[in-house]
Parts: sequence; structure tokens; C-alpha cells
Amino acid sequence: MQLIQHLDEVKGLAGSVVTDGMFDGIHLGHQQILQRLKEQSIKMKLPSVLLTYWPHPRSVLQPDEPAVSLLSSLGEKTELIEESGIDMMLVLPFSHDFSQKSHVEFVQEILVGKLQTRHLIVGYNHRFGKERMGNITYLAKAGFQYGFSLTEIGKTEVDALAISSTRIREALLNRQPELAQSLLGRPYSIQGKVVKGRQLGRTIGFATANLLPDEADKLIPANGVYITRARIGKETLPAMTNIGTRPTVNGSERSIETHVLGLNADLYDQEIRISFLHFLREEKKFSGLEELKNQLAQDGKISLEFHGQLPDRLAGI
Repeated sequence: MQLIQHLDEVKGLAGSVVTDGMFDGIHLGHQQILQRLKEQSIKMKLPSVLLTYWPHPRSVLQPDEPAVSLLSSLGEKTELIEESGIDMMLVLPFSHDFSQKSHVEFVQEILVGKLQTRHLIVGYNHRFGKERMGNITYLAKAGFQYGFSLTEIGKTEVDALAISSTRIREALLNRQPELAQSLLGRPYSIQGKVVKGRQLGRTIGFATANLLPDEADKLIPANGVYITRARIGKETLPAMTNIGTRPTVNGSERSIETHVLGLNADLYDQEIRISFLHFLREEKKFSGLEELKNQLAQDGKISLEFHGQLPDRLAGI
């Protein structure tokens, strides 16, 4: 897949099949659109192009509001789109100046001028351009004028999927990783670097990897203990992860700490990916380290039993 992050780098297109949107999370609904995009590009013998934006438009247009909790970093989104078989991913920097571009300019300069769009695939409620003035009615007229056809993913079809990034966020904030997985088509994951923590886990035989997410605005599931998988390099291992403030040791800052079951290696400064499979229990304050140690031993046993019951299709996730 060709990754392009500036319009000036788009060269040599003599026609393309395009879809446009944020595609945060690349959930099953997004995957269906990508499949349509790929099928149409094969049918028309033209390259498939996914047009997206970074950072999230809301962070630019509403800077005083809380940041959007992202389901995928730009790197994760790129990886998932590449796996889908799309030919080109164009990531446009979203700025205040870009937000002032009218829907007419967007079509003329980007869809027609740069991408040479011959077919466009959009959702039923697609809006674009300054003040979101562009809509499906305008696109139909523009397609007739500039020579591109249009596919609208209908409301009935989208509603039947019952999938949205909002539902996935709600599932993760309600400690329902299995529901999030059913909507994403894969377990929700967080990738980042292992940084040094207080190292108290080592003193009770449960060394943990303190994860600093690569994306600062990445959604962190609700506090608690989860059964997880840890991907370290090319190896995927059973793990359990605590999200919270570690009240037993009087912690105050929220952290993501993962104990990789059966692994004693030093993971500092390594990039790892944690996939959330099952909510185990709420975080609680124990009477001391001995009680915490006993609980972690019990958590570890349950986690290993859970991993032993996972179907083969999840073994490499």
C-alpha cells in the first residue's frame, strides 16, 4: 500500500475509486466499506484510495473541549488499512485553514483535481466541507458534472450492522471488551513503550510492564483487571493487565500495568501491544502486599485457564 501524507505527493493517477472519512477503529462497518472499495476498484480496473485525516477534526475545531478518545492511532489505522488490501491511503493534515475549504473546493481540488475520482463510496449521512455544507445531494450533482459515479451506503444497511465507534467506546468504558471485540472484528488493543514504574511488582513476584501508549488520545478502558494478550515482537503471550491508580500502594496516577504470565524478561523500552479479552474484576485496595500477592496469584490462575480455553483462531492475536 502507498501511504501519502500530502496532496503534492499524489502523482500519476489516471483515475481512482475513493472513500472518505475518519475510519477510527476500522470496525466491521468500516471493513464492509473497504471491501466495497476494493471490489469496485477491481471491477473498474482502477486503484483504490482511502482518504482520511489527522489529527481528528474535532480536536482542531473544538480545541477547548475534551480530546476525542481514539480507538486507533494513525499507525494502527495504517496497519489495518494495509491489511485490507487498499492500494493508497492519503492522510491529509487537518488544520483550521483546511476546515475553511468549501465543499465545492474539496470536490474540485481534491476528489477531481488530485485523485481523478471515477467512483466515490460514502455513508448515508456523509457531510464535508466548511460548515459541513457538502452532502450526498451535492455529490450526485458534482458526479454528473465531473464524471464520477457514486455509491451511498444506505441507512437501512448501516443500521442493520448496529456498529459505530460510539458503541465500541461505550463498551470499553463499561468493561465489556468482548462486546467491543464483536464490533471491531478483533480484540481492542493498545500499543506503546514499556517505561519504568515503581517496580513494586517485582518484590512480590509479579513484575509488570508499565505501558505508555504511543497515542496520547488513545481510549483507555475503564479501571480494573483484565485478561489480556501481550504481543512482544513476533511473539504473543498470555497476560493480565491492571488499569487504575494502584490504591494498595497509595498510588495516585492512572497507569496501565501488564504482567506477562510466565515471563521474567526485562521489557523496558520495548514496544508491546496489549489486547483486551475479558474483564476479570474491579480494582480494589487490599490490606497489604501479602493480600495483593495472593489475589494476583488467583488472577493469574484464572487468566491461564481462560487462555487455555481460547479458540485456535485467537491464538495469534
